[in-house]
Amino acid sequence: SPFTARGVFAGMKACVHQVYGTNSVQNKKVLVQGVGHVGQYLVDHLIEDGAEVLISDIFEDKIKIITDKHKVKVVDPNRIFEENFDIYAPCALGATLNDESIGQLKCSIVAGAANNQLKDEQVHAEELKDKGILYAPDFLINAGGIMNIDEEKDGYNESAAVKSVDGIYDRTIEVIENAMAEGINTHESAMALAKKRIEKAKANHSA
Repeated sequence: SPFTARGVFAGMKACVHQVYGTNSVQNKKVLVQGVGHVGQYLVDHLIEDGAEVLISDIFEDKIKIITDKHKVKVVDPNRIFEENFDIYAPCALGATLNDESIGQLKCSIVAGAANNQLKDEQVHAEELKDKGILYAPDFLINAGGIMNIDEEKDGYNESAAVKSVDGIYDRTIEVIENAMAEGINTHESAMALAKKRIEKAKANHSA
């Protein structure tokens, strides 16, 4: 969970750099939807960096863990999209980005840890692009936990794991820049770059 949250935060900062020209979320309003293990660590990063944090969860005990530790605004799960915020961080259920919610979204960036955030990957990634909302593909920025586990193959090195996870920032920038250059949405860009890397790895392995 700590490494997943760290990667999500790195990807989020890459998006903030693209949209606002800064690497900090200071004074940005961020709504974290779902404050389980990953969401809790993400809130820690956001608060430490000076963000104004809003949280939402269906479980009161999870909310209490956050409110006992940080000054945040608690939002009714049924009224999330009535709020104004700069960044939406879905960290619980999938498919929260759909025809209904995207129409209501009032933010510049979507960057969270939940899997399968887009109800329909092709349709809703394009809808976000058309609305001018920068979407950080979930499978790109929530990979930190898996990357940390991967470091255990040849003997675990925490500093190497941290460096690897922090590299999600650069990969997110690459995805965004490729999307802009190709005139495609960020989901398509991430998929295209992933396929290129897989093909390259296969070629190297067979050589």
